Amino acid sequence: MSTTPAQFIWYELVTTDLDAAQTFYGAVVGWTPRDSGLSDRRYTILSVGERGVGGAMALPPQALESGARPGWVGYIDVDDVDAFVERVKARGGAVHRAAEDIPGIGRFAMVADPQGAAFIMMKPIPPSVAPAPIAPGAPGTPGWHELHAADGTSAFDFYAGLFGWTKADAMDMGPMGTYQLFAAGGAPIGAMMTKSAETPHPHWLYYFNVEAINPAAERVKSHGGQVLNGPHEVPGPMWVLQASDPQGALFALVAPAT
Repeated sequence: MSTTPAQFIWYELVTTDLDAAQTFYGAVVGWTPRDSGLSDRRYTILSVGERGVGGAMALPPQALESGARPGWVGYIDVDDVDAFVERVKARGGAVHRAAEDIPGIGRFAMVADPQGAAFIMMKPIPPSVAPAPIAPGAPGTPGWHELHAADGTSAFDFYAGLFGWTKADAMDMGPMGTYQLFAAGGAPIGAMMTKSAETPHPHWLYYFNVEAINPAAERVKSHGGQVLNGPHEVPGPMWVLQASDPQGALFALVAPAT
């Protein structure tokens, strides 16, 4: 099994109104939607230029009936999905969807860490012709990965042991605890923290790059979303905000300081 730290490679929105979600994120983040061409479901690719950075699909009725709600989930690249599923279980995590193949796409499994935050592990089939790379930080690309855990310290131990992620800087946020940055073989790609008491359950929050934060905040509000926190400045210097889309899915935006 590879010793290279695992990377996030895809971001997926499940929603109660796919058409409305496409319109919202197109306006707010700048993604261009295109149909995936899958024969068994409607699945929208969210693209920056010619490169897909994520996807969107409707929540199945049975998922809604069992309590599922709109939200984002991240995909993490692994070299052996089945072996990593066993590692998740051995470390106290749960399996929400057993490993299976998507013909022509790859093999995946949906799991959760021991505190309940969900993510997907995938071994993708490389495309025959890869689209041109996108510059880091370009609008529409993923910018940060933030875990709101029941206990940030033990959550980091789980992911470090599973994916080889390492600690970077840590920020003391006073009563909010420690904001622990983590890296996957290079510069930090995200952070982990103990969630606030008001946060109902552990979850991953994904930040997407935009050109400027204040216009983006106005686009969130004018297209039916809610700005829940921010905008505010963070080290970098960068500006961030946390928001929910019109269907209730949480997401965040990040932009350079201007």
